[in-house]
Amino acid sequence: MGTTTSTRRALGRVGVFPPISFARAVPIDDQRDAVRRLERAGYRTAWTNEVVGGKDALVQLAVLLAATERMTFGTGIANIWVRQPETLHGAAALLAQAYPDRLVLGLGVGYPAQAQATGREFGKPLTTMREYLGKMTAQTWPPAADAVYPRIIGANGPKMLALAGEIADGALPIGLPVEHTAQARRALGPDKLLVVGLSVVLDADPGQARETARSTVSQRLAMPAVADGLARLGYGQDELARVSDRVVDAVIAHGEPAAIAAGVQAHLDAGADHVALLPTTDDYAEGVRRLVEIAPAFIDFG
Repeated sequence: MGTTTSTRRALGRVGVFPPISFARAVPIDDQRDAVRRLERAGYRTAWTNEVVGGKDALVQLAVLLAATERMTFGTGIANIWVRQPETLHGAAALLAQAYPDRLVLGLGVGYPAQAQATGREFGKPLTTMREYLGKMTAQTWPPAADAVYPRIIGANGPKMLALAGEIADGALPIGLPVEHTAQARRALGPDKLLVVGLSVVLDADPGQARETARSTVSQRLAMPAVADGLARLGYGQDELARVSDRVVDAVIAHGEPAAIAAGVQAHLDAGADHVALLPTTDDYAEGVRRLVEIAPAFIDFG
């Protein structure tokens, strides 16, 4: 696995998820153009997602690494149901050998439906993740490339965070308030990597931005795990039910660049090493344009 110090330096303090669409495949030429523009704008890291089917995140990153000069890329997350653990390690190690210090492998257990789609049992998430990581470096013939890279676990709940602190280089929680970031840092300790995915609404109109954010939060709260997680952090059932301003503002950074920057700074102050901006729009071109536009707000973040 990698070293936290070198990974922190490679990632920088602020990165981006280019907009994610579940309805269309973004042409690879558009993706190449996007990451080049984001790199020129000053972002040092870009992240990608993965479900089951439609694309392979490691193949995608191979193309994008080749298209950029120094940008670091991370998977947020590589879904463990997509490939065998030894295959994931082989792919990641080869990329790490080809592009030293430019890859962070985030991996996650996903959802029961994703396991079922591959004909496997979801099982107990903690056991599944522990066994998967344990098998990643099993001996294969031919052996995997001799290269190191950091591995972090997608972890929102306290038990998965504890597992990340035990068997991985760190954790990647997404879509949760600053209070969770502080709890995650305490759970991981000072030496593990903490990457936080921060949802953002890129709209300069504060009122419209908040209402767009409220709509997104409302959809997320329909998932019991999300509502339960916020309740554990002290958000009351009444304000969750009516999707109060406090809930919206806690979960999604929105509005002008200064407001987005303030949201990022709050997570960094709470213990995050790196904050990855996750636009809520699925309009790829517009989302990239806005990410480039707000980049100067983060020039002093390092």
